[in-house]
Amino acid sequence: MSSSFLRLTSVNLHIDGIGKVLIERSDKAKRLSISVRPIKGIRVAVPPHISFEKAEQLIYTKSDWIKEHQARMKQQEARVTMYDGNTDFKTRNHTLRLLTHAQYTMRCVIENGYINVFYPAYKDARDNDVQKFIRKSIEEAYRKEAKAYLPERVKFFADKFGFDYQNVFIKNAKSRWGSCSHTNNINLNLHLMRLPDSLCDYVILHELAHTIEKNHGPGFWSLLDKVCPNSKVLDQKLKAYRISIY
Repeated sequence: MSSSFLRLTSVNLHIDGIGKVLIERSDKAKRLSISVRPIKGIRVAVPPHISFEKAEQLIYTKSDWIKEHQARMKQQEARVTMYDGNTDFKTRNHTLRLLTHAQYTMRCVIENGYINVFYPAYKDARDNDVQKFIRKSIEEAYRKEAKAYLPERVKFFADKFGFDYQNVFIKNAKSRWGSCSHTNNINLNLHLMRLPDSLCDYVILHELAHTIEKNHGPGFWSLLDKVCPNSKVLDQKLKAYRISIY
């Protein structure tokens, strides 16, 4: 293995019997770790002090474990939305449009009410890397919509019910729909744009209530019920939605 290979921050390998594996340097990783995820595929996270050569050795050592999880991954992928030329997909304000071009790279242009995803003509839209890029493009459309819509919605409810807050930040969090900092900054997930209006409004009011009540005690739910009737019912409905795009 060459020294130039060792200096890379990431590399894609094809391992016989396993397929494509991404080896990627990670400053956050404390040890070598392998993840097998639907659409995202197989990834080895490599700490700064460990070589890619050792990461590759780990793949062969754990090949049986990887194959077992690949089988589960494929079952999950069978339930995942597959975006192709026949897919009729819309966000609140944009329609997905898949287009081929003569280039080797993929590109997304969000304009005039469309999410235009360009991918190489020699590829199948159902290829994993194209599907990943389509999901990333959809997330960018949601981010654009969220920045235009959510801060104004927060202001509307704050003015209506007399809440004070500092700033609104749009995040792509993996486990939270929203949060409120101790300084009353409101953090909202861009995936709120995928929710029904009633649940999107519920999350906003939930976080605004935290500007006054910092925990989920009786005082919090009493305040939230005043500005959002049936808040606990809405809270249960929210649990039925995934944050990630499937």
